[in-house]
Amino acid sequence: MLARILQGAASGVLIAALSAAALDLAPGGRSRVAALWNALSPGIGLALGALISGIALDVTGQPLLDVFAPLTVIYLVLAALFFLAPETAPLRPGAWGSLSFRLSVPAGIRSDFWRGAPAIIAGWATGGLFLSLGANIVRTELGGEAHVWQGLAVAMLSGVGAITAFAFRNRRPRTSVIFGTAALAAGTALSLWALSAASLPFYLAATAVTGMGFGTAFSGVVASLAPRIPATDRADTFAVIYLLAYLAFGVPAVVAGTLVGVFGLGVVCVGYGIVVIALALVALVLRVRRAE
Repeated sequence: MLARILQGAASGVLIAALSAAALDLAPGGRSRVAALWNALSPGIGLALGALISGIALDVTGQPLLDVFAPLTVIYLVLAALFFLAPETAPLRPGAWGSLSFRLSVPAGIRSDFWRGAPAIIAGWATGGLFLSLGANIVRTELGGEAHVWQGLAVAMLSGVGAITAFAFRNRRPRTSVIFGTAALAAGTALSLWALSAASLPFYLAATAVTGMGFGTAFSGVVASLAPRIPATDRADTFAVIYLLAYLAFGVPAVVAGTLVGVFGLGVVCVGYGIVVIALALVALVLRVRRAE
């Protein structure tokens, strides 16, 4: 648990800084491309990590050597490479001063940020469910004993999400959010149907539909905001965006995990799914009513 806390702190520091740096380093007029890759990167990482780890565990059953050791080496190499990366933010005197930041959203995009918040919450809460209880759902409710099946559920959600977001890269952000929130609602409803039918193939197909929404809803919100963020406010704004995303990722999953012991996994999945569908529909209505 202490190791996970350290990883979480590191991710929180990294993701806001890297998101801002991607926009800073983007060539002139390419801020939307940088915003797209900001939205795609988490999904690509989650998909590859879940699928490769599942295969490795089924083949060798050695998580220490075949999963965590290679990841540690990769992280050390990346840390070394960042010594060569150019600095994109103004330097501040003092070690602590250079690390200071604020959680703030510029006034010009604040209303649009809160209008997109339900879409962020619905999408990342869905991701939190899959990463926390997804393996148990596949194993106990659908009979998928192999690790690759359990990893595939996460990979379908995040991988299909990344692919769909990339396919929508030239669409207007409003179109991406409308499609994404509709797909989130529909995919979650299909997932609940698949659970009631105890069908693993149907569940994976429903997960792919949900993944389409997971990828496009978040990328659409980011694409609508990122080009309008002043350069001096980028790290602060992305810190707020990912704070909201990670709270939605973690808090509902912990609550759901606590309730499983009281009500059972099936009942919790239904309740969780209903909340996600409601949030996705609220986000859909807000975006439909908002002109481009």
